[in-house]
Amino acid sequence: MARPSSCLRALAACLALAAAPAAGEAPACKLCSDAARAEAELPLSIEISAGIEFSRLARTGHGDGVASLDPQSGAKRVDQGLVDLGGFALTGRGRVSGSPSRAVRIILPSSVTLRTPQGETAELTDLVTDLPAAPMLDASGALEFAFGGRLRVGGAAAGNFRGRIPIGVEYD
Repeated sequence: MARPSSCLRALAACLALAAAPAAGEAPACKLCSDAARAEAELPLSIEISAGIEFSRLARTGHGDGVASLDPQSGAKRVDQGLVDLGGFALTGRGRVSGSPSRAVRIILPSSVTLRTPQGETAELTDLVTDLPAAPMLDASGALEFAFGGRLRVGGAAAGNFRGRIPIGVEYD
């Protein structure tokens, strides 16, 4: 009768042979598969902590007025028919959370229509962020960014313009 330890060794050797890949065949990486990655991937979330604020502007004529906010410097610039009346302009601020060290893509709309309570409209266009070309979440799974754009006020429109900027995020 065989001793239990020799039976266990024989069983372990049989299991090792059964699990070994055939000659020339690389072992399958179960951790590297797309299904395993999708299961381990945290869902992305985005939180906007501050919206864009152009502060106080005045029209100088009847043509279109344009103002822009740079997300990197926070600087407000006025062109074509607007005068800066002061106040504190703010770029928008957002934070993305998800799987650590993953590349992401921030999706900004091409334009957003802003409205006053009286029905006047203005267009927010050329939305941009201060992110590099290939943004990535940090080791803790977070990424903070600023965003700005160009405000175009046409005709005789005036007032306190408001609107929602739909910003999306997805893994790249």
